[in-house]
Amino acid sequence: MIVLASQSPRRRSLMSKITNDFLTYVSDIDEHGSYKLGNYLDIVRDISYRKAKKAKEAYPNEIILAADTIVVFGDEILGKPKDKEDAIRMLKELSNQEHLVITGYTLINKNKELTSHVISRVLFNELSDDLINRYVESGSPLDKAGAYGIQDNKDFPIVKSYEGSYENIVGFPTDEIKKDIENIKK
Repeated sequence: MIVLASQSPRRRSLMSKITNDFLTYVSDIDEHGSYKLGNYLDIVRDISYRKAKKAKEAYPNEIILAADTIVVFGDEILGKPKDKEDAIRMLKELSNQEHLVITGYTLINKNKELTSHVISRVLFNELSDDLINRYVESGSPLDKAGAYGIQDNKDFPIVKSYEGSYENIVGFPTDEIKKDIENIKK
């Protein structure tokens, strides 16, 4: 069995593409200390590692999977918006611009630890104030890094194009994680 150290409904949904033999555990850690590391890859890898280690304490005999995703625009990390105004600010910044979605993930079993990351590139459409306001009023962007979910694109055309893993942008890169789960089982 695999323990998914996440409370994200998107990650739970993506996990079902990998296996149905999993349970979830919320690894409550203070993520802010990781931001002092400075390097984006170090940040997401450190957060995912600490989440996995915490879950491993509760489930020492299982395979643990933890992940963390950030949106990087220029030199700024865009986390989850604090409120609607913050979501509007983020979406206006990202309008007609390119940014990175970086997910760090960690797998731990009894004998091995593996931490990796995946980077996807996303280009936004030019967003009108009306589109931004309707999207924010829907409530969907309020629990997502960067204040958006690519899976909302059908109803709210925010993303023009992307390079890399679509599922990484949604929550975590299932293809890469599936391969690494097989490797950690060996």
